[in-house]
Amino acid sequence: MPKCLIMLDNSNVFIEGKKLSAKRKGVQREAGNSRDPQDPSWRVDFGALLAFMADGREILDAILVGSKPPQNDSVWTSAEQQGFKVLTYEKAFSGQEKEVDTEIATQAAEIILLNKDEPGVLVLGSGDRDFLPTVRCAHRWKWEVEMCAFTSAFNPHGDIAMAVEKIRPFDAVFDDIGRCDFTWP
Repeated sequence: MPKCLIMLDNSNVFIEGKKLSAKRKGVQREAGNSRDPQDPSWRVDFGALLAFMADGREILDAILVGSKPPQNDSVWTSAEQQGFKVLTYEKAFSGQEKEVDTEIATQAAEIILLNKDEPGVLVLGSGDRDFLPTVRCAHRWKWEVEMCAFTSAFNPHGDIAMAVEKIRPFDAVFDDIGRCDFTWP
């Protein structure tokens, strides 16, 4: 069985998970608001998430990339304790995430090239179309690519979904990969 390389876009998974949690609790979008509600109580279980993404395969590397949290935040410590290498970047002055997708793509390409003689499976934890060049790079070096994402994060007939060999929705294991830490709403 080939080894797998796991690349996780934390904000993509976390935000879409919070949206699904709110939806499952019956929280509706408020009139005039164009954004879906997000359940602030929902948290990722990084160990369960990593196990789902690995799918029984040996893990070559598992990298989680995200924005720097507040100093007292324990999210990254938890992710590291569960087996992820965590890379974080400052947000732009406007509050937008910067460098995250590029870091994921760069790390993936580097690891794929370092392991070009033993192609494995790249498991992308994101439905973001920005990773199409990464998928193409993996394919050039004979790697398979799987996408693990919430179904709300990608178009099932879109470019990224059509480019990967396999899609494994997080929706199917929602209760296994996360939990609510307090009552909301």
